[in-house]
Amino acid sequence: MRIHQSKASRSSEPASGGGGYRFPLKQAVTAGSLALTGDTVAQVTDRWRKKKPSKSLSFHDDASHNSNDSSVRSLVLPVTKDPATFQYLTTIYHGTSPEPVRVVLDLGCPSLWLECSSGRLSSSRRLIPSCSIQCPAAKPNNMSCASSAAMPKRKCTACGLSTENSITRSATRGELVEDSLTVQSVDGSKSGPVTTVDHFLYSCAPRFLLNRLARGAQGMLGLGRSRIALPSQLASKFGLQRKFATCLSSTDGLILFGHEPGYDSIFGEEISRSLMYTPLVTSPDGSGSSQDYSINVKSIKINGKRLSLRQKGIGGGTKISTTAPYTTLESSIYSSFIEAYKEAATNNYFLNMTVVAPVAPFGLCFSSKEVPSSMLLGPMVPAIDLVLQSEMVKWRVHGRNAMVPVLDEVMCLGFLDGGFKSKTSSSIVIGGFQLEDNILEFNLGTSMLGFSSSLLTRHTSCSDYHTRMMLSTLKDSL
Repeated sequence: MRIHQSKASRSSEPASGGGGYRFPLKQAVTAGSLALTGDTVAQVTDRWRKKKPSKSLSFHDDASHNSNDSSVRSLVLPVTKDPATFQYLTTIYHGTSPEPVRVVLDLGCPSLWLECSSGRLSSSRRLIPSCSIQCPAAKPNNMSCASSAAMPKRKCTACGLSTENSITRSATRGELVEDSLTVQSVDGSKSGPVTTVDHFLYSCAPRFLLNRLARGAQGMLGLGRSRIALPSQLASKFGLQRKFATCLSSTDGLILFGHEPGYDSIFGEEISRSLMYTPLVTSPDGSGSSQDYSINVKSIKINGKRLSLRQKGIGGGTKISTTAPYTTLESSIYSSFIEAYKEAATNNYFLNMTVVAPVAPFGLCFSSKEVPSSMLLGPMVPAIDLVLQSEMVKWRVHGRNAMVPVLDEVMCLGFLDGGFKSKTSSSIVIGGFQLEDNILEFNLGTSMLGFSSSLLTRHTSCSDYHTRMMLSTLKDSL
């Protein structure tokens, strides 16, 4: 039985595909009272005022107060990488008759948003009125919700949310809706039974917002800090900790939500217990309004030598992004970084790499002809260390995550010039290529990031974890 697909076959799979898991959908269908969206706002509002508030109204910091299914400890989403756009995708199943929908992952997005106008999505979704409790609670930091909460009942309208495509940086008004969402639980080291989240909140957006998303994608799945991002809604529903772990790959990876037993059974106790931790910080301007996940990088080292910067250290925070394909550095940092890396690569007793003409969008490229390579770590090139709160806590980038093969016998340093920093932008954005085959644990409860550095040093990868879970699941189904 073949498990891995070629890149060609994977990129041409239908939009309903999503990483290889096959959900027993009949088990996931639950009876619901969701109305069709053909109703007017006034009709929806009238029913809303008469009905008893649903459990989706509970947004607790301590998720254990809202545990609806104590048997669910961890949940999983399979992830694939689109070779054309370098975007990471997963497939969600939503509606009372679960329908597969392909979406692009976005760490910093505050919610799931879908293009609802095409008629291909579930018809069981229900519009949320602005006078409901959900509307102000769903808006990040309650921004712009005071006016809607105070609006006279007779003027109750659809609950509007700012909805953004972070790739094109286009934003527009979306409408808050609710529907059922079906997700896969984890049973030991394999996927377990599917379970349903009723009253799942997300935003409906117009079709133009799909511009430049991977083929077949119908929206973006937000993993941000808001109360209606996927991690928080799953935590509220199942009484889980507000934490999740990403394990991305150039082919297939996964995201785990919930408690540590799931991490131990999937990643292995040795790896899951060896994560290093650093604090998550707020937005660069200090407002705390950002949905992004950022850390403080104190310095950068190349082959153990600290980068000499013209400015005093690295200000502005370092954002982690799944929508940026490669890491970007603010221009003044990038200039120093490129010069230091070239020096380390070309004037080294053990390594004398040959610089070649750069290939866009990269600024520094080398001949790979005489560069030794490891089956595990890729090209044997100068190591890059992102030094965090102390010299003992560092995120190391090896050759596999540093060098991008672009042409025959040409490879380029996968770091880009991010331009000059504004007051509200990050000095460094760590992109997807540098995240691959690293476990990242985002703990919203403690505001900490756990990271493994490259799994390849431990003779495993995120693709391996994805495949093992699939094989275990298929074996049980035979």
